[in-house]
Amino acid sequence: MGPGRANASSATGTKNRVQDIAPQSGLCSVCLDGCHGPCEAGKSSYRGREVLYPLPFGKVTAGATKQYPVDYGHLNIQGTCVGATGIEADPDKAVFPVVSTETTVGLRHRVKMSLPVFTGALGSTDIAKENWEGLAVGAAISGIMVVIGENVVGMDPKAEIHDGYVVRSPELERRVKCFKEWHNGAGEIILQQNVEDTRLRSAEYAIEKLGVNCIELKWGQGAKNIGGEVKLKSLERAEELKNRGYIVVPDPSDAAVRKAFAQEEFREFERHSRLGMVEFESFEKAVRRYRSAGAKFVSLKTGAYRVSDLARALRYCSDAEIDLLTIDGAGGGTGMSPWRMMNEWGIPTIYLQSLAYKFASILKAKGKYVPDLAIAGGFSLEDHIFKALALGAPYFKAVCMGRALMIPAFVGKNIKKWADEDKLPADIKKYGDAPERIFITTETLKAKYGKDFERIPWGAIAMYTFTDRLKLGLQQLMAGARKFALPYLDRHDLVSLTRDAAEVTGIPYVMESDMKEAERILCNGACR
Repeated sequence: MGPGRANASSATGTKNRVQDIAPQSGLCSVCLDGCHGPCEAGKSSYRGREVLYPLPFGKVTAGATKQYPVDYGHLNIQGTCVGATGIEADPDKAVFPVVSTETTVGLRHRVKMSLPVFTGALGSTDIAKENWEGLAVGAAISGIMVVIGENVVGMDPKAEIHDGYVVRSPELERRVKCFKEWHNGAGEIILQQNVEDTRLRSAEYAIEKLGVNCIELKWGQGAKNIGGEVKLKSLERAEELKNRGYIVVPDPSDAAVRKAFAQEEFREFERHSRLGMVEFESFEKAVRRYRSAGAKFVSLKTGAYRVSDLARALRYCSDAEIDLLTIDGAGGGTGMSPWRMMNEWGIPTIYLQSLAYKFASILKAKGKYVPDLAIAGGFSLEDHIFKALALGAPYFKAVCMGRALMIPAFVGKNIKKWADEDKLPADIKKYGDAPERIFITTETLKAKYGKDFERIPWGAIAMYTFTDRLKLGLQQLMAGARKFALPYLDRHDLVSLTRDAAEVTGIPYVMESDMKEAERILCNGACR
């Protein structure tokens, strides 16, 4: 296992002064009085709590660097040269372009997706807000689900609150409209809820006024002030935020604070899990509440909690007949969680998914309803999708990608900006000096949307281009396994490369996989 380097990371802008470090602490082997303190301990000595987080806070996404003993790289995809599942076994027909990558999730309200992926929760951070058009429109034209993250209403400076409840939120309205305008029948928009959303009744507002169908609960979520006192420029604004449940200290006299909060937003606020008790009655009550409000699809997002909590999530979702349970493993990505927490907290994704498969099988054997499952936590490419769906078959129907699906929105937006400013990097400019020539899917989208193509944000075109690559790559892998539709993927399509991986996942070790069948083939007609 590679533990990663403690006390120095590009995520926190820290490094060691010397090359040889103390492996346990991550401190330099020799600390020097007079060193300017570039390591995490040194920087924390003058920037304190700020160094807990990937920087610049709210403007980056960051993925854990810790290498776990077993990960998805310790599984390989099994190919075969015989048969075909889901199509006639004809070499002229069983070709990869005909592989279906469509899936559906949900119980009563079935959501169809063109590709079994969807975005992570994109909430009130600057990075999500500033790139929303690309993310939402890209998801809509790609036929996948996009998740509006927690507390968008609470952080909307133009939100109108009457008697403690939201009656209008221009920011939430903008986010929903971006998706719905381009929705082509596949995919869906999901609105996540945390404590503040529940207080403000943002789900009821979104369902009634904005036509949102899908609501996602998130266990133990709340706003927590962990950056010390938060100072805002406006006494009036501070009072409003106090009423919404925040802890704020107004300081209109500080010029630096006025500048930092020019948009009246928090910089040092962490909206992550407020550790609290979860019990079935309150969970079921929340599910009933949102369904009564008109939600057609209710999902739950849970994190890399201990094993008993995973069992609790599956049983609660079974009894409450949740449409989708998304399980987020350790080692994925974050925009706002503390950096060391990202690396040292929680159960890694492949362990968590293997446990979830086991628990789902137990429920199924007892005749219980098993909700559709999705897995999140460090996925980015088509082989990851294949492995995750095969490992969790038949229960896992989709993969949640956080950072990977945000990257296209950044890339598309910036290529357009650089082209307009004649500042395209050489490694991009070699494909053309205008976005129309750089993006390989331009003509495909022009043919599909005609004049409306001009209205599609380049971030959305980039996302479509990326998901098109994922689709083609997944089709090729599935054809190699002779599986021509997603429901046919199963655990026999994988093999473990190490005995440790076999022990964790239950997938046979490569030197033992298929051995009985191999012996039958070798001995057929000759051996007794």
